[in-house]
Amino acid sequence: MNRMKTLTSLAVLASFLVVLQACSIFRSAPAKTDGPPPELSKPKPEEKKPEEKKPEAKAAPFNVPAFAREVKRSSYNIAVFAPLYLDSVFATSLEIPGRTMPRYVLPGLEFYEGVQLALDSLQTQGAQLNVQVFDNKSRNTDVASLIRTHRLDNTDLIIGAVSTPELKPLSDFAKQKEINLVSATYPNDGGITDNPFLLISNSTLRSHVEAIHDYAQKGFANKNILVVRRASSFEASIANSIKAAHDRLNYDKKSRVREVIWSDATTDQQLTQYLLADRPNLLIITALDEAGAKTILRKLAPHRGTYPMHVFGMPTWDVMKFKEPEFAGITMYYSSPYYNDKTDLYSRYITDHFRRVYKSRPSDMAFKGFELTYYFVKLLTQDGVYFNKDLNKPGNRVFTSFNFQPVYLKDGESSTEVMPDYFENKNIYIIQKGDSADFKMNSAL
Repeated sequence: MNRMKTLTSLAVLASFLVVLQACSIFRSAPAKTDGPPPELSKPKPEEKKPEEKKPEAKAAPFNVPAFAREVKRSSYNIAVFAPLYLDSVFATSLEIPGRTMPRYVLPGLEFYEGVQLALDSLQTQGAQLNVQVFDNKSRNTDVASLIRTHRLDNTDLIIGAVSTPELKPLSDFAKQKEINLVSATYPNDGGITDNPFLLISNSTLRSHVEAIHDYAQKGFANKNILVVRRASSFEASIANSIKAAHDRLNYDKKSRVREVIWSDATTDQQLTQYLLADRPNLLIITALDEAGAKTILRKLAPHRGTYPMHVFGMPTWDVMKFKEPEFAGITMYYSSPYYNDKTDLYSRYITDHFRRVYKSRPSDMAFKGFELTYYFVKLLTQDGVYFNKDLNKPGNRVFTSFNFQPVYLKDGESSTEVMPDYFENKNIYIIQKGDSADFKMNSAL
């Protein structure tokens, strides 16, 4: 009931405000006299003063002039975007049909609730904030209309649970107005380049597979590393990213990486010719879909007794269930930029709030909304509008140890010459799937 009231209130108030804020000297020659010529005294050479060195102008951080500016305010304007689907839920009235909230609304709503909890916490610490929340799935508050009507012009920070098609126009606007834009949930750069104001917190697939490769290389002594993929251009691109990671890795004990292309017609003999019995076989499976992942696992499962296996899946494997008996005994891992065992003070605060108000447990979207809002608004209040020269502050850590790094997409670009294409969180956890709970294997990569 309380959650429905929250959504109804949001429908009535599409956005809200939270007021939280020398000269040389020459002697004349003497008159000529008889006798030996007089000795002429030479003019004393002028002493040259040491040249004063002009202080060299410091390059702006990451070659972005705005990042060198210190802009602090008594209060800050923040825009939050969440997919609330208010137009769909309240298409005919302010009553929720059937008194049951549609499932597609819940992720965006819980993200918003996490954001609100973080703002409440920051307000108690004295932060002065003017916050507007926009439903990026609404016809009235879509990104294009907000830009056209100048409703975002005075914004100091944008936090968005956005994806395509909203990310690109929002990114273009942020670049034009030099506003930091935190892409909170979308694990993709959306084809965006040349925008150092874009901060991608949910790491791209390229970063995931690089981290998986590096963990496989460094986490095992003797190993046989195989990239197991289907014959599609998409999975081929994943394999190419792994090869590129192998070439970049400066590690004297790295092993070669071989590629295995499989299909439904692949035979046991064709598969086992790549496997070794005397060392761990580290299989990086590039299938993002559950059906494809389980199909190749079924082909591998009968051989796990003969060939030691460690299977590394894609980040989408975090929600997959491998409860079938045929998968028992296969050690599986996946990658994630987010790990929260929910035992810390912040997590207990969020969990207790949801239990008390909504009689339910918060999803990961609530924790992500809280964490990103708290972390970046904290940076904003500490360092001002352009906090980019120090994005990674361990003292501000909530659940995740962020590692935002500049990304340069063009070959041959030097970080001393050009601006980054964007910043991305490169902290990737390797997580082992368990029967009842998953386990973090590394601190960060």
